[in-house]
Amino acid sequence: MLISFAQESPEVTEELVEEKTLSIIDLIFSGGAGGTIIILILAVLLFFAIYIYFERIFAIKAASKTDKNFMNQIKDSVTSGNIESAKIRCAQENSPVARLTEKGISRIGSPLEDINTAIENAGRLEVYKLEKNVSVLATIAGAAPMIGFLGTVIGMVLAFHELATSSGQAEMGSLAEGIYTAMTTTVAGLIVGIIAYIGYNHVVVRTDKVVHQMEATAVDFLDLLNEPS
Repeated sequence: MLISFAQESPEVTEELVEEKTLSIIDLIFSGGAGGTIIILILAVLLFFAIYIYFERIFAIKAASKTDKNFMNQIKDSVTSGNIESAKIRCAQENSPVARLTEKGISRIGSPLEDINTAIENAGRLEVYKLEKNVSVLATIAGAAPMIGFLGTVIGMVLAFHELATSSGQAEMGSLAEGIYTAMTTTVAGLIVGIIAYIGYNHVVVRTDKVVHQMEATAVDFLDLLNEPS
């Protein structure tokens, strides 16, 4: 009898494990209409966060590509008085650094202060282009956890409402199921928020590097114009 019991116990254990196993899909869609809607909203936010992150990373990577000899070629053209050649070289480069330089070249002959102002205005436009939709990424990073908490609070309210309407006779199993299902929205919200937050900070760091590159180029160009003839 003991041998027979020992042989059957693993099967019983497997059955119990199978009964308690809950897939992620079941966990998501077992939270009722409210929980499911919030999970779907978070999924959409996650999609937008990932899309904006990669779109900005590729755009910033393209903007940071500049020929190492670019400024040397511009200096040679400006020094020799070949302004048109310098403009053509800027048009060929097609980068924020080149566009700032081209803006300064187009103002050659004006007071140095006017040239500096023109470059600064062009720089603001380039920074705005680099930071396109980055604020959306920051908003998702802050809003996603709050949306997740909202789902949890709604689930807790419904669970306690069930307890109140049943005069305290509600089954603990049904209450626990409602509570842990509601908590899934918090987990989902935190996951989306963390991903968006990390992506936002990485994009900001990469953008700052390009902005620094633009500032260094502007200083070099102004120094070139300020050099004695």
